[in-house]
Amino acid sequence: MARRHGMFEAGGRVVVACSGGPDSICLLHAMVRLRRLFRIEVACFHFDHRLRQTSGRDAAYVRGQAERLRVPFYERRADSRPGRGESVEAWARSVRYAALFEAADELGGVIATGHTADDQAETVLLALLRGGGLDALTGMSPVSRPVVRPLLDTTREETEAFCRALRLRPRRDPMNKDPRFMRPAVRHRLIPQVERALGRGVRSAVVRSAELLQADAELLDALAAEAGTEIVSSDDEGIVLSASRLRNVAPALAGRVIRRALLDLGEVPEASHVEAVLSLASGRGGRRISLPNRLRARRDGEYVRLSRPSPGTRHSTSPPAS
Repeated sequence: MARRHGMFEAGGRVVVACSGGPDSICLLHAMVRLRRLFRIEVACFHFDHRLRQTSGRDAAYVRGQAERLRVPFYERRADSRPGRGESVEAWARSVRYAALFEAADELGGVIATGHTADDQAETVLLALLRGGGLDALTGMSPVSRPVVRPLLDTTREETEAFCRALRLRPRRDPMNKDPRFMRPAVRHRLIPQVERALGRGVRSAVVRSAELLQADAELLDALAAEAGTEIVSSDDEGIVLSASRLRNVAPALAGRVIRRALLDLGEVPEASHVEAVLSLASGRGGRRISLPNRLRARRDGEYVRLSRPSPGTRHSTSPPAS
């Protein structure tokens, strides 16, 4: 997987995002053992969402693994909490990836995450259940720089077997088994029930469908990148989008242009964020919305401006407009 997709550059740094669970612990140990083959430097990064009182123990465990492997250890902690009525899963994903992007900027190199083929199947099914479009149904890309996913064709069963072989005892997050959250419900209830009903596994078939759709998505991304040269610019405040030009391209391309702009600002966009920004381009002037992580979007004449206020500036905490 890593060589096929050109994930690593010789002499570069790979920062392994490690939660302490079996998948990321497997990845950390594997990357350390393969660093001479790939000619890379390996570091370990842990993000503490601070959602559980015992989360500090996870951080201590990961730090211990890094010290055992003699690789640098970096830790970040969430400095916010999920908003009232906000999805805990969506909030956690947003703040985690924001921290990963910051780490990539500060440390250089790429961030390697421990997503497996099982995670991919779950992601695609979640997208289907949420009514996602083509982009969502392609699942996770092996390479979305600065993030790479070396284990995306490896099963969860294989990562756990790897840990057992090395007599490792990864941490277990109880939230990963809580059916009140959508991903655990899909993992522990939906997929097993479908497999029992059909009498065969479905994970590999779902992953294969995602791979087939990725080629179509890549073509649209290339077209969107071309359109973006006429739509997107930047200034000292942030990124500026031409509202009229955004309105004049196909919605599938407009959404991709907005997604790329949000990613460039270090924000992992949800579909609601993209729709909210697109609504500014189609609506009246003077409107503004607040997006996660202090990001703001406002209609300024014939432009939509994406920016963050300077530190210390008071800002709204209202959810994205729908």
